[in-house]
Amino acid sequence: MTADALVYHPAVSHYLRFVATTVGRDKLLRTLQYFSRFYAWYLFRTNTPTRLIAPFEAIKKQFGLARKVLRLGKNVEHFKAAAATMDDTKARDEFLRYCAVGRQLGYGMYLTLDMATYVDSAGIWKLESAKRLQKEAYRAWFVGLMFNTIAGLYTLWGLRQRELEVNKGDGEGVVESKKIQRERATTNLQLISDVCDLTIPGSALGYANLDDGIVGLAGTMSSLIGVWNTWKKTA
Repeated sequence: MTADALVYHPAVSHYLRFVATTVGRDKLLRTLQYFSRFYAWYLFRTNTPTRLIAPFEAIKKQFGLARKVLRLGKNVEHFKAAAATMDDTKARDEFLRYCAVGRQLGYGMYLTLDMATYVDSAGIWKLESAKRLQKEAYRAWFVGLMFNTIAGLYTLWGLRQRELEVNKGDGEGVVESKKIQRERATTNLQLISDVCDLTIPGSALGYANLDDGIVGLAGTMSSLIGVWNTWKKTA
């Protein structure tokens, strides 16, 4: 009876829906990858023996490689989204529309270049241009994240302007106020995720002098936000 209650528990069904998605599996692997990056740095800084650091270095490397496989072909999705957004002439805000196009193109180019480096990373075929391609991939990712960050800040400003116009003295005003609060919370969470993610390509490109501890923690934070968002979507 206890076993049946566990197997048929709604949480188990929810978990199965979550891991059935490529995004769900990717976010879990990403969380472990970046936490391992942080923890390996921490162990190194505390003079821990190399044999104890090696497993976390391996997780960081192997899970990163596994995620490259999961992302194969995903660039097409972003290019299609960019084209659809560009053709959407009914968008309420032109600035946000162009930011969305820039974000999708940046992500699409990042995944395309990252996909090209997979054969080198996996040891299938060594490419002399692998380092250059990876650097350009990081640059494209950085651009996409910047577009999303700017859009997030602009959205928060727009929500603030809407809030000033709301009359909280009537029923409709109260409903609108609560709607704005929900939209602000969602935007803030995404903004935190984007800023955390910016540390990864920013550090790799030399735009910011960040050690693996900061990058690992930032990557873990954005990954956990991604896990939470995906978990809610699969509810």
